[in-house]
Amino acid sequence: MNTLTGAWDWLTDPAHWSGDDGVWHRLAQHLVLTVVCLVISCLIALPVALVLGHLGKGPTVVALVLFAVPPLLTNAYVGMREVDRDVVRAARGMGMTGRQMLFGVEVPLALPMIMNGVRIAAVQLVATATIAALAGGGGLGRIITAGFNLASTPQVVAGAVLVAVFALIVEAVFEIAERLSPRWARGTR
Repeated sequence: MNTLTGAWDWLTDPAHWSGDDGVWHRLAQHLVLTVVCLVISCLIALPVALVLGHLGKGPTVVALVLFAVPPLLTNAYVGMREVDRDVVRAARGMGMTGRQMLFGVEVPLALPMIMNGVRIAAVQLVATATIAALAGGGGLGRIITAGFNLASTPQVVAGAVLVAVFALIVEAVFEIAERLSPRWARGTR
């Protein structure tokens, strides 16, 4: 109960509602961020959804693709931002163009993080693709949904085990590929 009363006291303190760190200012920032991101998301997603809806195909694929985007985007961005800026400046000083720096310096140095995002996305997709069966898609999710329809707990569990094993295999493939890759691609010296 102390936490609730503490939160209430914080919220009812007028000092927390004004200024650059106040609730109203933070709320305005949050609103702007939300609106900007919503508009950009609508510009990207709605045309695709309208066309696919008109054609009557692909919503599961689109949903799964969108599900894979966050780990890919996040890891690639972080990998690129973590590239040593001194190395980039040296490449620029050697006369490299932006394209040469991107593909000859930054991407190779960011490759371990980029591939980590690909690995995470792949494993998440293996697990999440099972819900495609709910929308009439195929895959191992069909075993699970059929088990639910038949009230067969063993079949549901068997399907879940198959999905888990498949996810572990995908993880292992990425791990083996990382170990077999050149040292520079693993981010080790």
